Amino acid sequence: MKIAFKEWAVVIDALGRGEQIIILRKGGIHEGRGGFQMDQSEFWLFSTLFHQQSESVIANAAERFKSLAANFPPDDTLQLKYFATVSDWRKLEHEEAALKLKGQHVWKDSVIRDRFSWGREEGIFALAVRVHQLTHPINLPMRKEYGGCKSWIELTEEPVSKTSQPVLDETTFNTKLNSFRQALS
Repeated sequence: MKIAFKEWAVVIDALGRGEQIIILRKGGIHEGRGGFQMDQSEFWLFSTLFHQQSESVIANAAERFKSLAANFPPDDTLQLKYFATVSDWRKLEHEEAALKLKGQHVWKDSVIRDRFSWGREEGIFALAVRVHQLTHPINLPMRKEYGGCKSWIELTEEPVSKTSQPVLDETTFNTKLNSFRQALS
């Protein structure tokens, strides 16, 4: 697997802690004319400090961001700790649907509203993912081509991990997945 999904460090932290299983994505500036496309079912989680993370998330996540930023790998290192598999996804075409996921993620409502209406068309993607933590993080060289505001990154080398485990047990994950599905039904 050589595909990585670029996301805020504070969101990946919440995914890695099992506090959420949801990724909400509008798409980055460099996504192209088609915008974000959900065409990957399995990917590495690529943690980034870009954008205004601490102001855009709920209080406990904003507090954790300080520690994450202080202990982030050097600029020349991409550290992979997690990979995810997609269990479900939806393109949400009504802001109310996105707001029904409140409590299942760390974003503030105002950020959801902003993301929903940003760009040429309204809408946002909601992905429910099963996250797996690597026993030992993988450090790769950071490449210039990984930069910019884009969701999907093709890594120049394929990371190899010998062992990992799901961050949530099967029952807890299925409970969260059912909550995601019920909120959007």
